[in-house]
Amino acid sequence: MQLPRIKALREDRDIRQREMAELLHIKQGTYSDYENGVIHIPVEALIRIAEYYKVSLDYLVGRTDDPTPPKRTN
Repeated sequence: MQLPRIKALREDRDIRQREMAELLHIKQGTYSDYENGVIHIPVEALIRIAEYYKVSLDYLVGRTDDPTPPKRTN
């Protein structure tokens, strides 16, 4: 499944794929495959990406147009 918001968020912030790959502790080629929908992104990686950009997972995967993350409860 291709997730265009992952690429758009990265490009909007002038971040290179290599930087995102380092954040996720993966190779740049793997991150590129994530963006292009070649391989599925593990849930743990999706969570890290959403937290990094401060958006909700639903926004990241295209289920809503509201990027506001949910409020955390303790």
